[in-house]
Amino acid sequence: EVQLVESGGGLVQPGGSLRLSCVASGFTFSNADMIWVRQAPGKELVWVSSINTGGTSTYYSDSVKGRFTISRDNAKNTLYLEMNSLKTEDTAVYYCATVTARYGLGTPPFEYNYWGQGTQVTVSS
Repeated sequence: EVQLVESGGGLVQPGGSLRLSCVASGFTFSNADMIWVRQAPGKELVWVSSINTGGTSTYYSDSVKGRFTISRDNAKNTLYLEMNSLKTEDTAVYYCATVTARYGLGTPPFEYNYWGQGTQVTVSS
């Protein structure tokens, strides 16, 4: 059974940090390009960050560049997103997904292959 399980979300005040995890199973994780996307209340799903199979190339949307860091541990079948200097506008449900990039991992849109159920991040004072 293919599964992607996100965790690590929660409530944090502005300026704080969180580290999200995505544990994969049921497929060859080391062969999969991965992305993080998010959906804020009342808004569309938007791309956040991408990483290639070996973790040697990373990409970020303008809104999170310099604050978030994507990484992966293929031995643990796990994808991470370290979020620092969090802002209220980062409040959203965060999802991980495996993708096929049409124009490159830094350029949406992507073809989604598998995705998880998401984890809630709330940034509020």
